[in-house]
Amino acid sequence: MFNNRIVVIGVSTGGPITLKEIFSGMPPLEAAVVIVLHIPPGMDRLIVKGLDAVASMPVVLAQHGEYLETGRIYLAPGGYHLSFEGNRRIILREGERVNYVQPSADVAMTSLTRPLRGKIVGIVLTGMGRDGAAGIRHIKEIGGTTIAQDQKSCAIASMPKAASQTGAVDFVFPPERIRSKLVELVNGM
Repeated sequence: MFNNRIVVIGVSTGGPITLKEIFSGMPPLEAAVVIVLHIPPGMDRLIVKGLDAVASMPVVLAQHGEYLETGRIYLAPGGYHLSFEGNRRIILREGERVNYVQPSADVAMTSLTRPLRGKIVGIVLTGMGRDGAAGIRHIKEIGGTTIAQDQKSCAIASMPKAASQTGAVDFVFPPERIRSKLVELVNGM
């Protein structure tokens, strides 16, 4: 079952630790959560296993053609770009790197469309480069809520800093505040 609530998280260097901080102790979200982490093929299964051990929702490696389900966390596989068809279906494809990475948060985020109902939340966490900045701007333009990790808590702060510099970030928080804000935004509807 899918309730048209989507959370898309873009993250890179320092990501696995930050993701565990966010999802540890978080109640299940009434949303589908999609994580785009800059990882090479092969590492993705280890990340899924580590996150699944601490999250209250099942964590799976995203599959091409799969439909989103509320209450699940999907990790984009290394070596593929993930995008959304109709905000509902996962599309994986090979292709040129975007922002020097594959998967790219910008590819996933900019493929979302304005929802008729439901909610979209875009988050950019720790990492190097600008990936996620264009995606955050897009999510804001289609009526979503946007969050960036505060620079002080980042392993490398250039991704959330680039997102914040777009002027399209609603909230800047450390991981534990991101956790509580996500619960409020998604489950508090």
